Amino acid sequence: MKIKIEDEYIKLDSLLKYSSAVGSGGEAKLMILSGEVKVNGKVITQRGKKIKPGDIVVFDDIEIEVE
Repeated sequence: MKIKIEDEYIKLDSLLKYSSAVGSGGEAKLMILSGEVKVNGKVITQRGKKIKPGDIVVFDDIEIEVE
């Protein structure tokens, strides 16, 4: 799925919530801290990680391409 952002970046937990990959911010936090989210192929455990256009976030079987 492709998600277009208007700002320079979006925080990882906010992106998961915005894209409906998770149901809540709390769920996003747990998934990130447990190492279930990859950004550009690397496991990320920082929920405040800045995600910019061109980044690819993978969570479960969901791939989010940020534009």
